[in-house]
Amino acid sequence: MVAVATLVKRSYGQYCGFARALELVGERWALLIVRDLLVGPKRFTEIQRGLPGIPTNILTARLNELEDSGLVHRRLLERPAKGVVYELTADGRALEEPVMALGRWGAQRLGDPRPDETVTEDSIATALRTTFRPEAARKTRVTYLLRLGPIQVHARVRDGTIAVGRGPIEKPDLVIETGPAMRLLMAHEVTPAEAIKKRLVKISGDPKLLEKFVQIFRI
Repeated sequence: MVAVATLVKRSYGQYCGFARALELVGERWALLIVRDLLVGPKRFTEIQRGLPGIPTNILTARLNELEDSGLVHRRLLERPAKGVVYELTADGRALEEPVMALGRWGAQRLGDPRPDETVTEDSIATALRTTFRPEAARKTRVTYLLRLGPIQVHARVRDGTIAVGRGPIEKPDLVIETGPAMRLLMAHEVTPAEAIKKRLVKISGDPKLLEKFVQIFRI
């Protein structure tokens, strides 16, 4: 357990687990930092690049707060790599379930992207994890590569489990190239056949695997 009484800077004056959680991760940007670190450890510049709207001083403050709360710690990279990465502690990783639940809830309310909204590798990786339906992936072994402009994210599905990573992967079973239409597919607002016909998506591989994709990843 993390002793938090002397660490929090904001108090809601309530003896409540939910209020305590908000004191620790309720500040703006805090949960997005946790979201991205759930994908993997990152340097400061990598976190900043994944959150293009965050000012440097705010990112520094949030990381310091998360460190003080025992949710994040810094680790020196071993040679030949250089530098320091931020990664979640065991208490930080325990936030995975609530973060995924919030992501699923929010995905159902996305709508079309706003003009000022960006897509990042970590946001797509999180989207795949939050919309993953294990029951639809039983007895399934398939590897997908998603390309959304310059962004590439891959997902390995193995018998009801998933491993998501940033960047390309060798010999994917299906490559999906798309944009905002990905939400339409995952929300079943358009069928895979319609998406291909209307050129909302472009695939390389067996079209049946796109049908499987929208079963496995569903908003």
